[in-house]
Amino acid sequence: MPVEVAQAVAADVNRWAALGRFSVVWHGGEPMAAGREHLGALMAPFSADVEHHVQTNATLIDDRWCDFFAERQIRVSVSVDGPPERNGDRVDRAGRAGYPKIMKGISALKRHGLPFAALCVVTDPKAGQAAGLYHFFVDLGCDVLGINIEEKEGVNDRENSYRSADVRAFWQELTEVWRKAPQIHLREIEWTLRYVQAVLDGQEGELLPRQLDPIPTVGHDGSVLLLSPELAGFTAPGYGDFSSGNVLHAPLSRLLTDPLGTPWVAEFVQGVEACRSRCPYFGFCGGGHAANRFFEHGRFDGTETEHCRNSKISLLEGVLDHARRA
Repeated sequence: MPVEVAQAVAADVNRWAALGRFSVVWHGGEPMAAGREHLGALMAPFSADVEHHVQTNATLIDDRWCDFFAERQIRVSVSVDGPPERNGDRVDRAGRAGYPKIMKGISALKRHGLPFAALCVVTDPKAGQAAGLYHFFVDLGCDVLGINIEEKEGVNDRENSYRSADVRAFWQELTEVWRKAPQIHLREIEWTLRYVQAVLDGQEGELLPRQLDPIPTVGHDGSVLLLSPELAGFTAPGYGDFSSGNVLHAPLSRLLTDPLGTPWVAEFVQGVEACRSRCPYFGFCGGGHAANRFFEHGRFDGTETEHCRNSKISLLEGVLDHARRA
């Protein structure tokens, strides 16, 4: 990413950050591969009000990177899928296991006293898997854990269809083990419990935005995607590169003023409204994610996806199964 792209983004972001908490997340590929000097130059245009986050596989983290994170108060999230046997897909370009380097990077973070989150992809959600996974991350020392059931998107074309009973059992077990020892924040479970509490209080309508809420992704070349960062770098007949303009040609604030002016976004909204009208889980998920619709259905106005079933419907039902048995 040229520094000019970061400068163009910062022109609006600095103004927004002055009004309240605002985060910029550096992710997509491996941000640290840019090197400390260049990543620092990309962050330099942003004001001190902006929080910076880095999503990384941790394989490059060493003492100098830890100093870089500490000096800039950067929040780090590490992609790791649990014990060594669960990280078989995390390899380097030579096919060598990435796990030893991941753990070396995490050790550096801990040695420097830097808190970190963890993001885990689960490829076999079923009963008997969750408890050991949870205890692994407690021992790892992360303070927040996010769980993603494997998704069919981007270059990953593996099927992600699982028996709903298995996925529900996984989420139920994860809820149970966390409730017994809530030593770290568990993103999906805590969000679900907040939703359930809001329903009981008659306030579920306050959790989801009442209108389309773009979370823009800025590509390395300045192109802007209004929804789903997973679409960045892809093209498709009839959709092009999914972008809604470029910050080198127009301010980010202007590109956000008319999201429905991008045809595929309008198509996605049609799908969301179809979910709203027919799905009893809409209040919980808000209609799902654009990338999941596209990579599973080939278009954006479809409704239920495997991602919906695995990470929304089965999640909510699994948490409720635990509540019924508690």
